[in-house]
Amino acid sequence: MLRLVAYLIGIAIVATGLSWLADRPGLIVFNWEGYEGEISVFHAVVGLTFLIGLAILLWSLARAIWTSPATVGSYFYRRRQKRGLDALSSGIIAIGAGDGANAMRYAVQARKSLPNEPLTHLLRAQAAQLAGDKSTTRRIFEAMLAQPDTEQLGLRGLFLEAQREGELEAARQFAERALRLNPRLGWPAEALFDLQCKASDWDGALHTLASAKKYGHVDKTVADLRRAVLLTAQAQKAEDEDPQRGLTLALEAHTLAPALVPAAAIAGRLLASRGNTAKAAKVLQKTWLKSPHPDLAAAYAFARIGDSPMDRLDRVRQLANLQQNSIESAVAVARTAIEAKQFDLARGALEPVLGDRLTQRVATLMARIEAEEKGDAGRVREWLARAVNAQRDPAWTADGVVSEHWAPVSPVTGQLDAFQWRVPVELPESKDSGLLADKLAELAAIGAPLDAIDARLVAAGPVVQAKTSDEDTVDGSAARAAEKASGATPEANEKVSMPVSASAVVAASAEAPRPVEAPGASKPASGVPSVDPGSSRGGSAGREPDVAVAAEVPATVAAKAGVPETVTSKSPVAAATASPAATAVAVVPPSGASKSVAAPSASGVKAGGSSEAKIFVSPRAPDDPGPEVGDVEDVAPLIPRYGTSR
Repeated sequence: MLRLVAYLIGIAIVATGLSWLADRPGLIVFNWEGYEGEISVFHAVVGLTFLIGLAILLWSLARAIWTSPATVGSYFYRRRQKRGLDALSSGIIAIGAGDGANAMRYAVQARKSLPNEPLTHLLRAQAAQLAGDKSTTRRIFEAMLAQPDTEQLGLRGLFLEAQREGELEAARQFAERALRLNPRLGWPAEALFDLQCKASDWDGALHTLASAKKYGHVDKTVADLRRAVLLTAQAQKAEDEDPQRGLTLALEAHTLAPALVPAAAIAGRLLASRGNTAKAAKVLQKTWLKSPHPDLAAAYAFARIGDSPMDRLDRVRQLANLQQNSIESAVAVARTAIEAKQFDLARGALEPVLGDRLTQRVATLMARIEAEEKGDAGRVREWLARAVNAQRDPAWTADGVVSEHWAPVSPVTGQLDAFQWRVPVELPESKDSGLLADKLAELAAIGAPLDAIDARLVAAGPVVQAKTSDEDTVDGSAARAAEKASGATPEANEKVSMPVSASAVVAASAEAPRPVEAPGASKPASGVPSVDPGSSRGGSAGREPDVAVAAEVPATVAAKAGVPETVTSKSPVAAATASPAATAVAVVPPSGASKSVAAPSASGVKAGGSSEAKIFVSPRAPDDPGPEVGDVEDVAPLIPRYGTSR
């Protein structure tokens, strides 16, 4: 529209000018080379205009002829460029759609049309990646390194290729080169930091983190937390090798992240070992207010070397007052009170968490209190049974991995600061309840050192003899349980019937008169002891029992439950060969069988004559009124144990 208006205005001006010249006639007289002539002004102006236009036309024509080769070349170049750009566009769309064949075809066209275009190299490399041609991909990216404008692109491509193939060292070198080339790039800083953390290169990770923080790749809060975790990892390693350096690192980490439990625990232990109790308590209290944890409570309890159990109890109670609503406070007070033999105080500390907040650790501590204070086997069995279905306790968890100790990186992904103190996610147990049986065995093993629990659990396999006397200590019972658990066969552990409860474990291991093996009885080839035919247990001599629980007592589990770990001598007590020998056979009744056991007959014992005892005779429990080995002939009526049914 504007052009039309301008065109009309121009015509109007020309018409006006010509009209103005026509209204003012005049003559132009000229004399040139003896020739004299005259022309009107109007015709002179029109002729001059025509000449000027003709001159312009001739100049344009001559110029076009002169520049025609370049014009033709430019035309074909523009045509080729348009074709190349179309191929690039179509190739990128094909790569996005996953069409490898078309992507490769368009990459070839783009290379012919635009051989020096950086996008052409990228399209070729991505097409080769889509086709699975790794060697071509690497060759293209390596060619990019020769050009300054594509060097960064080539380094990133080589880094991704090395990472896909698991060449972490090559990937680290490419990331370092890219970071040196342009420190403002974010991807090499993050990638190099992750690789250094996976390789436990804490010094290199700290340097990379400082560079990333300087150029704004990481927020200050995140950078401080990462630095604290890295310093804690160094302090964890230096705690035993170089305590002074470990203390410096742990204190700096605690300053950057007061809620980081491992840093505070390491700093507290090292300060306490140097006699700086006040500073150790201050550090532990500061972290306890933010993140209560058993490691902090343990370090706080032993902050002063040489304190008595009562002194440690008083100190832990002061720490618990800072977080009165935390379950860790109740557990810490209860555990320290048990060590100080203050059972009423321990029970009172756990009472607020015995309802909906009951956990396996709390239930196990209650079982320990009942056993050590009163020796009440019934109450112990009750708490162990409740512990089976109680909530799980928090643990260090990262990417589905549960660890007893904190680690700076995840063992699965290598991510920094992945371990969090939380309740692990537990899948629902299947109906065969293998997991439930294992949990029961573990909890029963935790309670094994208690006087009220018979540690002689029965396994379906070769007979495991009890080799301790009636004078064994409480800790000796734990050792017996661990010895028997290690002797159980894997097949026995797999034959755990369901449902299993703590009462079933104790009832199965309750002291009862053992059936006596007749001298003429045949021995099963499988090594499973035969059952007395006169017993009401039933079943064939070669039949394996259906219920077998092997109690295993790992040292770490016992330590978690607060059970003191001691080692006692366990010398086997052999039966006298001069007197009639009785072979004690540990047998668990099959599923559904009666629990009553027929009393061994005196004739069956005499029939053995003076033959040697085939196995060691298990000692009686303190509350078992059963017969002695030498007094088998004078068998008295059997007296049932407390908590067992006849």
